[in-house]
Amino acid sequence: MTEPSEHQGAPSRRRVLRTAVVAGAALAVPLAGGLPQAEAREETRPARRPARPRIGSLGDQSAVRTFTLGDVRLTYVVDAAMGLDRTGFLPAVPSSYWAEHPEEVAPSGRIAASAGGVLVERGHRRLLIDVGLGANVLPPSLGVSRGGALLRTLRGLRVAPETIDTVAFTHLHTDHTGMGFLTAPGRAPRKAFPRAGYLVAGAEWEPFWEHQVKVGAPSWDSFMLPMSKVLRRFDDGTQVWPGVRTLITPGHSPGHTTFVISAGDGRRILVFGDAFHTPAQVAHPEWPSGPDTNVDKVLKARRTLLAELRKPRTYGFAFHFGDQAFGRVGEDGRWHPVPARALLPTPIQLP
Repeated sequence: MTEPSEHQGAPSRRRVLRTAVVAGAALAVPLAGGLPQAEAREETRPARRPARPRIGSLGDQSAVRTFTLGDVRLTYVVDAAMGLDRTGFLPAVPSSYWAEHPEEVAPSGRIAASAGGVLVERGHRRLLIDVGLGANVLPPSLGVSRGGALLRTLRGLRVAPETIDTVAFTHLHTDHTGMGFLTAPGRAPRKAFPRAGYLVAGAEWEPFWEHQVKVGAPSWDSFMLPMSKVLRRFDDGTQVWPGVRTLITPGHSPGHTTFVISAGDGRRILVFGDAFHTPAQVAHPEWPSGPDTNVDKVLKARRTLLAELRKPRTYGFAFHFGDQAFGRVGEDGRWHPVPARALLPTPIQLP
């Protein structure tokens, strides 16, 4: 879905998230500090900072938000900002829909979307689902993008790459694999998360390895070859991590995978990758996306996912839903964002 290129980071916040915390920040500056530190004494506490909104806007890039279910904490580790072209990326969505829902369109006229990884924490273990765009960019026909902030975002969260024990991929398009390996001149690529096992569905890996997938395929030398030396394959229904089961939902790519995360209190959250790119497709699952490889399978996968998402105590995570990544599907069949605390502003903003 993307092509390799150079990138530049541009941290800022356009609307509500532009607070005193980030005022005056220069472009491409790493995220400052980390989680807010509690002051020791009330009388020395500075003026309270304005609270960041717990539900963002579809027209904005995603903040770094966290959501807790029982004993499981999920955090969107944002790596990239993308502006999806309404015609090139979402050709099935009628133009009248956007005219009737201007709140879903960014000021640029594109659809705001972020890319990154979902950090799942349970006890002392850490799982990262997908690793963002990295140095890749969207083809011009699909939109615009800037990425490469994943490791800076993790530093801002005070999470060392060495503490992540598992990296699992929903699929192998380059906006989900971009920061899997690090390269240096004259050296072989190395894992960005050195102690982690790298997991991908066998049904996803084989077509990419056999060069059957062209659009969106990651770099052969910087991802596929090093990945071939370390990957562990899984099948449908595999428990890949404590409380995390796979649900193969093909169509966007051959072995596209949803991860079903179960909390100790009986609630669940589905990390459904690119089965949906916009909430409009939740309400209208018959609208596929331009990069989908098999529309019939996409529609079948969406029926399966919507049936799961409508079950009681079930939530969803969407990589590309503006600043409303965490939500639920209501009885009306629509996406309803749920409150999720913003730990940091978006690390990269499009001009």
